[in-house]
Amino acid sequence: MKKIVQLILALVIVGLVYVIYDQISTPIRFENVKKAKEEAVIERIKDIRTAERAFKSKYQHFTGDFDTLINFVLNDSIEGQRRIVDEDDSVAMAQLKKAGKKNIETFTVAVIDTIFAPKKLSPDQVKNFRYIPGTNKQAEFTIAAGMVTTESKVVVPVVEVKAPYVKFLDTVTFRQEVINLIKAPEVVAYDKYPGIKFGSMEGANNEAGNWE
Repeated sequence: MKKIVQLILALVIVGLVYVIYDQISTPIRFENVKKAKEEAVIERIKDIRTAERAFKSKYQHFTGDFDTLINFVLNDSIEGQRRIVDEDDSVAMAQLKKAGKKNIETFTVAVIDTIFAPKKLSPDQVKNFRYIPGTNKQAEFTIAAGMVTTESKVVVPVVEVKAPYVKFLDTVTFRQEVINLIKAPEVVAYDKYPGIKFGSMEGANNEAGNWE
């Protein structure tokens, strides 16, 4: 009987140790996983923002459609300008002036080859823009674009792309941790977006990211 009691006590102690360890280690593991997943999401959403800015530079508005944005990056081109000769070269400059030419020439370059520099994206990476990293292409970013009127009555283009935490964090293993993250006092009190996003459909904010 005594041995049975000792065995039960030992099992209870082991169980308590496990519970305490789990309570301590789970938040730490969650923070590590959250950080890694956020970094991957931010990396991709930055590329999306770069593409949106290039699209706006050419067409004077943003696009709220991933197919359009992807097609733009893969198949469109943008114009650039460069000097024909070194402006310190007086002879060459004189020849240009004599010919009635300006020391600027316009050229076109494929969007995908220039806007992400010094980084280079493959076509497959661009085609995956819509998918939130780490979700096996099961979850997509939410994208929207339009025009808003500022307080000074100026109409400006706006864009917003976002990925909520519940779409890319493990809500099974870290259920309570995700709930705590979404319902954190600073998130609720200041109406912060519970996820990763840039831009706003409510007003122009220079496509600011909430991680910045």
